[in-house]
Amino acid sequence: MTVINHVNVAKQANVYFEGKVISRTIHFTDESQQTLGVVLPGEYSFDTAVAEIMNVTSGSFEVLLPNNTEWQTVTTGQRFTLAPKVTFKIRTHEISEYCCQYN
Repeated sequence: MTVINHVNVAKQANVYFEGKVISRTIHFTDESQQTLGVVLPGEYSFDTAVAEIMNVTSGSFEVLLPNNTEWQTVTTGQRFTLAPKVTFKIRTHEISEYCCQYN
């Protein structure tokens, strides 16, 4: 298990898609934030406000990135990046987890 030290964690979860996607925000001492999330099987569409790096920490996602027509598979230990103010889709066939870094 990887541990993130010296952080504060929001008590309230971010709940999306009727509880099928849930994340918690962690706050670092340098005032940056990340979210740790769990995604249940299904297909979901998200919008970004700022640039993001999505790290898959367990399971796998199929991702349809902006300006692409083909889904790509991203598995445990891999990541994908997103520009600010874009829409992307993810789908998974298993319970999967991620860590999202915001830039």
